[in-house]
Amino acid sequence: MNHKNTQIVTEDLKNIWHPCTQMKDHETLPLIPIDRGEGIYLYDFDNKSYIDAISSWWVNIFGHTNKHISNRVKEQLDTLEHVLLAGFTHKPAVNLADKLVNLTPSGLDKVFFADNGSSAVEVALKMSFHYHRNRGENRPLFLSLTNSYHGETIGALSVGDVELYKETYAPLLISCIQTPVPEDQSEASANEAIIKLEKILKERGNEISAFIIEPLIQGAGGMHMYHPLYITKAKKLCEKYGVHLIADEIMTGFGRTGTMFGCEQAEVTPDFMTLSKGLTGGYLPLAVVMTTNKVYNAFYCDYNEHKAFLHSHSYTGNPLACSAALATLELFEASDVLGDNRKKSAYILEKLEKFKTLSNVKEVRQTGMVVAIELKGYKPEERIGLKVYQYGLNNGVLLRPLGHIVYFMPPYIITYDEIDKMIDTAYEAIKLLP
Repeated sequence: MNHKNTQIVTEDLKNIWHPCTQMKDHETLPLIPIDRGEGIYLYDFDNKSYIDAISSWWVNIFGHTNKHISNRVKEQLDTLEHVLLAGFTHKPAVNLADKLVNLTPSGLDKVFFADNGSSAVEVALKMSFHYHRNRGENRPLFLSLTNSYHGETIGALSVGDVELYKETYAPLLISCIQTPVPEDQSEASANEAIIKLEKILKERGNEISAFIIEPLIQGAGGMHMYHPLYITKAKKLCEKYGVHLIADEIMTGFGRTGTMFGCEQAEVTPDFMTLSKGLTGGYLPLAVVMTTNKVYNAFYCDYNEHKAFLHSHSYTGNPLACSAALATLELFEASDVLGDNRKKSAYILEKLEKFKTLSNVKEVRQTGMVVAIELKGYKPEERIGLKVYQYGLNNGVLLRPLGHIVYFMPPYIITYDEIDKMIDTAYEAIKLLP
């Protein structure tokens, strides 16, 4: 590292506690100080470049410092930086809500703003429970899939099922039960899991407010993937038993799965859809909960403090974030992003064949622009993902495996040559593992 890199790392470690990090690791694993970003690349102060193969935790769908998004945020900055959304409104929020209503599955006609993915999940959970309460029903339970992840605030953590995040805080969590996720991407596995779902709904449906799912891909749950048939049938069962379906599209939304939203492949409209991450192209924190007029109308009445949905965030509907989101959606409108993604996905699929020849690879799976390579034969304490991460950084690619799962989730603007570099680096890293 040059002097500037070293100085920043020293100052950082003096004060900052990093997320999802065992800070003692940084005694031997140096932090990477980033000076700037451009396109799919991050640059440190030595001007070394890194392909951002994970879109900086899945948010930078059009890469870093995208000129169109940057310009829209700069324009908004000189007009209105923020105003409360209680009793006030502004054009970026109004325009964004209109676009989202027209973009999401038919029937999602109301938009509730939050400011991050976990908060959006909290909103959806509270709104669902409160809806049933306003109708005279007490439904204290939530249902989720095994191996699921929905965030790390208390409510969002409660409905997740990744032990690494959840176990320590178990005494603090709200009531939730799980139903098995389909074992793989086959229709047979989807049907098997539906049988188990119906059994739970038949026995306890009148206690359950909502069933929350990550459509098609369980992100932090190791990029586990399943068939859209499960969602189609789950929605019908939820309707049968009066249980809301919450589609957590925070990771899967905005083109990651090959369609704009994962739910589209199941041809369903959920009762709630949570959106964040790629919504602003990675520029600013923003989240929304999409819901139906039926849900909205259950809260619409002459003032009643017990029926009103009293939930707020200081930065709800922030104009700068809304402007970034509008610019991001305009990029989808300006070109055939999804069509280009499908071509790149097909190319990536061809490139993945060579991983299947490696003895330490258990499975290779893909949905749209998300790829997972599951390794086998390693114990958790070996921290095999850390070795892949280090190899990637040494060779100019940011890979951040989920344990023994190596995955790719690059910005959509990645070129075919850059795809080659990304995949070849991961291949060599896995091939060289002991």
